[in-house]
Amino acid sequence: MKMLSPATSAECLPAERLAERLGALSHRKRMEILRYLAASDRCCCKDVVGRLDLAQSTVSQHLKVLVEAGLVRVKPDRQRSIYEIDREALAATAQGVTALVEACCDEPQPVGCTEPRIREL
Repeated sequence: MKMLSPATSAECLPAERLAERLGALSHRKRMEILRYLAASDRCCCKDVVGRLDLAQSTVSQHLKVLVEAGLVRVKPDRQRSIYEIDREALAATAQGVTALVEACCDEPQPVGCTEPRIREL
């Protein structure tokens, strides 16, 4: 069985952070917002509202969730806020999911077994 090494920012997210990011990604409209941000590089809330069939307050709430999860960055620009996807954070999230799936898909070794198990076909 593979063992995960201690979390490092470059390789793997702590479980709490990964869960928070996955929670942010678990809503269909937030995934649409991320796709829009990825395609447009950066935009304001009004741009997203114009793209999705949602109220401005709903889009603002979704953007807030994505920012708090660390998947989107926000910076003030006069009377508005500019949002952009954090590609490094999204890549780290993908790596965290991959590490989790790989760890869970490995076949467990019987206690005391030093030889890898061979699957019968």
